[in-house]
Amino acid sequence: MRITSGIARGISLESPKGDNTRPATDAARQAIFSSLGELVIDARVLDLFAGTGSYGLESASRGASEVFFVENDRRAFACLKKNVLAVSKSLRASGESQARLNTISADFQQATKNLADKKFDIIFADPPYRLLLEEKSLLAILKSFTMLACDDTLFILEAPADFEFPTEIPDCNFTFDIIKRLGKKSKGKPSQIIFKIQKK
Repeated sequence: MRITSGIARGISLESPKGDNTRPATDAARQAIFSSLGELVIDARVLDLFAGTGSYGLESASRGASEVFFVENDRRAFACLKKNVLAVSKSLRASGESQARLNTISADFQQATKNLADKKFDIIFADPPYRLLLEEKSLLAILKSFTMLACDDTLFILEAPADFEFPTEIPDCNFTFDIIKRLGKKSKGKPSQIIFKIQKK
């Protein structure tokens, strides 16, 4: 797994052993960033459930101005720190980027509270699939999105291909509008949902 484009192109990313982390493939990230295009340039980016940090680091390589990475798993966070250091060195050496990269060791709910004073242009989230299948945790994730979004925030949620994305959540003044869905169509395979939040 590596950075596929931009200043840090070709930098290899470490990933922890085991099944707890599900890194986005190079092909999946290329498809997503092809859809995002120049929206990444100078963007404020949040990488929730960051794992190896591949989404956020790809954003930094392609011109994002600031990236926050949130990861709760101890082994994944150790790899994340190494990957951020490697990409940071590449960005500094190029002399072309002043991107600020910030790592947070916390679960998504605590991180949402810590980042409550910030708004992001692009938010990536690649949660464990079990959290998407549990109504309580799914609603908590979606509510955290509404707290961190500005008017034009783009969200990219990785989910199983057969996951039915809700258009709204109870007791919430927002709806979720899907722009595009990428990835595999086979049951259980990863797909990436690009969407925006709209106020009712």
